[in-house]
Amino acid sequence: MSKKLLDHIVNPKDLRKLDVAQLPQLAKELREFIIDIVSVKEGHLGASLGVVELTIALHYVFDTPNDLLVWDVGHQAYGHKILTERRKKFDTNRQLGGISGFPRRSESVYDTFGVGHSSTSISAALGMAIASQLKGENKHHIAVIGDASIASGMAFEGLNHAGVTDADLLVILNDNAIGIDPSVGALKNYLTAVKEGSNPKDNNMIKSLNFDYSGPIDGHDIEGLIKELERLKKVKGPKFLHIITTKGKGLQQAEENQVKYHAPGKFDAATGELIKSSTENLPPKFQDVFGLTLVELAKNNPKIIGITPAMPSGSSMKFMMDAFPKRAFDVGIAEQHAVTLSAGMVTQGMVVFCNIYSTFLQRAYDQVIHDVALQNLPVIFCLDRAGLVGEDGATHHGVFDIAYLRCIPNMIIYAPKDEMELQNILYTASLGLKHPIAIRYPRGRGKNADWKFPSDFQKIEIGKAQKLKKGKKVAILSTGTIADNVTQALNDIEDTEQHFAHYHFGFIKPLDEKKLHKICDKFSTIITVEDGVTTGGFGSSVLEFCAKNDYVNEIFLCGVPDYFIEHGTIDELQQFCNIDVDGLRSLFSGLLDEEEEEED
Repeated sequence: MSKKLLDHIVNPKDLRKLDVAQLPQLAKELREFIIDIVSVKEGHLGASLGVVELTIALHYVFDTPNDLLVWDVGHQAYGHKILTERRKKFDTNRQLGGISGFPRRSESVYDTFGVGHSSTSISAALGMAIASQLKGENKHHIAVIGDASIASGMAFEGLNHAGVTDADLLVILNDNAIGIDPSVGALKNYLTAVKEGSNPKDNNMIKSLNFDYSGPIDGHDIEGLIKELERLKKVKGPKFLHIITTKGKGLQQAEENQVKYHAPGKFDAATGELIKSSTENLPPKFQDVFGLTLVELAKNNPKIIGITPAMPSGSSMKFMMDAFPKRAFDVGIAEQHAVTLSAGMVTQGMVVFCNIYSTFLQRAYDQVIHDVALQNLPVIFCLDRAGLVGEDGATHHGVFDIAYLRCIPNMIIYAPKDEMELQNILYTASLGLKHPIAIRYPRGRGKNADWKFPSDFQKIEIGKAQKLKKGKKVAILSTGTIADNVTQALNDIEDTEQHFAHYHFGFIKPLDEKKLHKICDKFSTIITVEDGVTTGGFGSSVLEFCAKNDYVNEIFLCGVPDYFIEHGTIDELQQFCNIDVDGLRSLFSGLLDEEEEEED
């Protein structure tokens, strides 16, 4: 029989059978289990290591799943998953067909709210608490939120409302001074003052919002945590517990390099050392092409500004922040603020590159419409992680941006097919545009290992499509880097008669209508290929054009289907959507066979 405590815990009922004195040993085993799996399978490491004691204490004190526990973002929920009936399948985490890297309601009754984006936990838990009141249910409701996430506007909105209710809500601030990158802003400075004891007790902003505030306390003192949680269970109304933790706790390298070990990739579980894959002769990452280009452009234009909401490393805005610290801003997890801040700067003649992950721009949709496009302010939106992003899954895929931006008047949308085009559209935008532009590019590396930076900049003509391959019968229209899959698929087909033509529509809006007229007149069959949703996407714009101009071409739309795509590798997910090389080759070959049969 195993001597490990963790081996005998299937769910929190088993956990509650242990003595408090045994829980530090369980915490040690839980950390080791997370490290062993993540070192091989990859994932979000540091956040989960930092809340091991808190996770155990919460499930030990509260009657989960009857008591409702909401994790903000979910990066820190690995320990939670392991203790709630998913230990034996935790090695499938973030893999195709496996468990999600984030809490999700469809996966477990212990996952009370689906998360992935930040700052939603307080509002969700408050909603649950008010609903419980209305139903006459006696439940506890707990929201666990980090110091980076609580600085977001939505978190303040939740706190503001909660403070005027008598809801049974406990907000736990997991304060480790870091999100993915170090936390920023005045609130971070306030929390630092609280931790250091330099902030007067009567000057507590949480108390001023009518919360019963306690802390800060050591988030790694499991007995102290349990004692305080037991006390708070008896306190009525909204409560706030401030705990201090260390992100990456228990793995020296993760504690010392918290940014790198947020999601470190593969590493040696025993030593913590990263297992480095060779980057020699590899193409550059698209994010680095953005970052390096921005620095180069900023050298010659003092009006260029860089803005990112809490993603300086992930977006490579860090290059600009290092080179021009007074002209590059990390505004924290505040996408709405980032967009309107950019708009304000543009009104004063600045050239603003607002870099936001595609999935996170969704959080600032009204600001894009109301504050930017309605006023026709030429903000340059750089949408990193556009398209399918892989293992983070449905909450993080950047597949909706074409559809939700295409309907906005004044908006230009561009998707470069490679590194050179990304560099050149950034250069073109820096020269001055009459409209806002969204430049979308994917996670990961390009395809040109020979490309070196800086290269000669070339201005791109707005609204112009390119012919990449001549053909006679079928026109393939692609946008963005998915053009490479199309090219590879066509290269694998023995097309002796050159049936297939291939066009790259970098500009999704405005469309090159002159080119489209020629294509529709010449080709009876048209295929559109994109790495976004087909509902309202690039292919839809081609259909709209054809309908408006009374064309009756046969049109096939290839892209992301009309449902949420799960997690897996990008190759696996492209295969699922039939936009991988094999899927496109099969489609093209099938059409070629049909053509030959008709000719026979």
